[in-house]
Amino acid sequence: MNTIQDTAVYEELGLSQGLQANNRDTELGQEDFLTLMTTQLRNQDPFKPMENGDFMGQLAQFGAVSGIRDLQVAFQDLASSLYASQTLQAAGMVGHEVLVPGRHAELQPTGGISGAVDLPVSVANLSVGIYDPGGQLIRKIEMGVQPAGMPVFNWDGLTTDGEAVPPGRYEIRAEAVNGGTNEVFDVLIADTVQSVSLPPAGGSFTLELASAGETDFSDIRQIR
Repeated sequence: MNTIQDTAVYEELGLSQGLQANNRDTELGQEDFLTLMTTQLRNQDPFKPMENGDFMGQLAQFGAVSGIRDLQVAFQDLASSLYASQTLQAAGMVGHEVLVPGRHAELQPTGGISGAVDLPVSVANLSVGIYDPGGQLIRKIEMGVQPAGMPVFNWDGLTTDGEAVPPGRYEIRAEAVNGGTNEVFDVLIADTVQSVSLPPAGGSFTLELASAGETDFSDIRQIR
């Protein structure tokens, strides 16, 4: 928005009555601008009249400034609306299960561990290995041929010999044959949303997960 800070400009053009007392930055609205332009034309030097191009240029400049201001207001309103919508959506995630990238998962006293493998391509002989805190393989889940996508796996907390392991943190690795070579793929761990932290406007939501702890909303790959 254009502003007039020098009152002498108004006084020279006979517009001093339009100034507001105790207002150092007086905004120049559309009516004030047209009045200013009319007064400028009326008092111009007859031997050096304003060119039509100059007049149209000033009108275009004022229109551009006014349009930018309206766009700024519209974008601010849109941002506020989107923030409110995201807040409601995030609040509705509490108690839901989500898939997040990770190599470790917490085995609870009851239940097991579930998740998915992030496969960008089709693979042969996909397997998911479960490793104890000491790095020893205790269970291997064979999943065979899998197409591109997110095939799901479930571990019941038992070793290959059928023995139950104690609760704790276990590492999960996914491997498969791709193009004749063995490759490692990213693992997605299923976790439960316990709470949602709301950031200042324009920031990103963070979720408090039961096992993974604080996680950025953008890391969520799937909501179950």
